[in-house]
Amino acid sequence: MIKQNLVALLCTTIALTACAKSKTESAISEPTSKHSVSSKQDPVLQKRIDQLVEKTKKNMIFIEGGTFMMGDFGPLTRKDKLPIVGLYAAMPAHKVTLDSFSLNAYKTTFDDFDIYTDSLGLPRISMQEIAKIARQPMAPAGISWQQASDYCQWLGKQVGIPMNLPTEAQWEYAARNKGQYVIYPTDNGNYETGRNVWSDEQRREYSQSISDADGIKVAKLGKFPPTPLGFYDMATDNYEWMSDWFDPQYYKNSPELNPQGPKSGKLKSVRSTHQEGAAQSLAIHGSVTTIYRSGMEPNPQFDKNDLDGIKYLNPNSSTSVRCASNSPRPFPKP
Repeated sequence: MIKQNLVALLCTTIALTACAKSKTESAISEPTSKHSVSSKQDPVLQKRIDQLVEKTKKNMIFIEGGTFMMGDFGPLTRKDKLPIVGLYAAMPAHKVTLDSFSLNAYKTTFDDFDIYTDSLGLPRISMQEIAKIARQPMAPAGISWQQASDYCQWLGKQVGIPMNLPTEAQWEYAARNKGQYVIYPTDNGNYETGRNVWSDEQRREYSQSISDADGIKVAKLGKFPPTPLGFYDMATDNYEWMSDWFDPQYYKNSPELNPQGPKSGKLKSVRSTHQEGAAQSLAIHGSVTTIYRSGMEPNPQFDKNDLDGIKYLNPNSSTSVRCASNSPRPFPKP
């Protein structure tokens, strides 16, 4: 009998694991927890949710749809016909037409994400003692793809307008000021360390002002001027999750109208860049350009052999989210 019970338990565990994996691979999913905390019984929590709703309405930027050449546009604009970054995943430049959409001016902060986890009765992220150092009010929340997707859908329900992750095409269209030939997603299209993006010295000074912990880089959103459309930190402070699966060959067969990315895959697309590393080196290698694209494991697990994991105790410390909406009308302002 004991042996039979153990077999039954093992089968149940395998079934649950398979179910979780299936959910991870879904491009649109419901939040992972159904056990929400009643905000009606917690007026303080309800006030926090209301404040997040008002903040979201204020920060959602409406972008009229249009047509642009997505990808490495170097051959279209450079006299020498050379690509900008030479990254084959960003080639070829191809025609894309998008419907109107809205995108948040900011990445989601730890404070924003805490409201979400508190409302669903989920544990807060990055609560280990050493991880709390980087847990500043205006720092981007380090979350997995599934957490990002769940959060945006939950936020849309609170606002009353469906929301989700942006597509790669939407992010690039917004970063390039509605498809203009802009190389860097900054206020003037240039990458100027210390003025419109972090310099390494500024990053060290700010991090040391927060804590004396050696090696921990602390992020802060909104420090530098926004892009002409009003978006902050598109070239700094964490990669941003896209809804698309990542395929370096996708541009060769991408449809023109509202491309959604491949139907399946192993990696999820990310845009922007992480705060680690030499800023000028990142610019030279093109990883902070508007056209740079790469893929990451959507739901990485903590690896005890990973030095970064030991330091931050969060395998998602470098990935965040900027929520989008496909509503054809602008968000109502508070």
